[in-house]
Amino acid sequence: MQLKELSTRSAVSTASIKYYLREGLLQPGEAVTATRARYDEKHLRRLELIQALRQIVGLGIEQIRAIVSLADGGAPRLEVLATVQRVVLRLDPHDAGSSHDAGEGHVRARPGDAVVHLRGWPDEESDARDALDAQLALMERLGIPLSAEILDAYSAAMDTIAGLDLQLTAAAADLDRAILTAAVGMHMHSQLLLKLLALAQASHAIRRFD
Repeated sequence: MQLKELSTRSAVSTASIKYYLREGLLQPGEAVTATRARYDEKHLRRLELIQALRQIVGLGIEQIRAIVSLADGGAPRLEVLATVQRVVLRLDPHDAGSSHDAGEGHVRARPGDAVVHLRGWPDEESDARDALDAQLALMERLGIPLSAEILDAYSAAMDTIAGLDLQLTAAAADLDRAILTAAVGMHMHSQLLLKLLALAQASHAIRRFD
């Protein structure tokens, strides 16, 4: 298909398509002449991904570029999805600082170690683990109680939800579709979880105090 048909089928203006081409978010089409190119279904899927990341997830051009450049560069799917998670959930990638050597070759315990071991999750470095460490350390500094029972209940629920989410992502036929499913899913599901939690808290409060 040519640019006009690509614009019609994707519902993206030709000006926007040309902008995405200049920015490297969309791969060039197959050259037909010096001024014309042919596009295919891969371009349609990429435009769908870009529009979803911009309009639904609310990402900017640089954030989208960080994701699609990995995909176009042949990065492993795990690395691409980790980047999607970091960008979409706005995880702070800084190291919580609790896993470095403690002076004599000893490794200090990290705040999230108990959860990782409790759930049997891989004991691997990730932005998600650093973010959890930082959150738990902050709560401890603020004197917010967090019992083993609460961590067990919360992490068990999240483990189940994450497994369901990953089934959808793993079923995607290509990487662009996997990114779309993961990014939109992370964004919308995280909002859904917050709303469900709010309703559950309100319901418990009504039963107890009303």
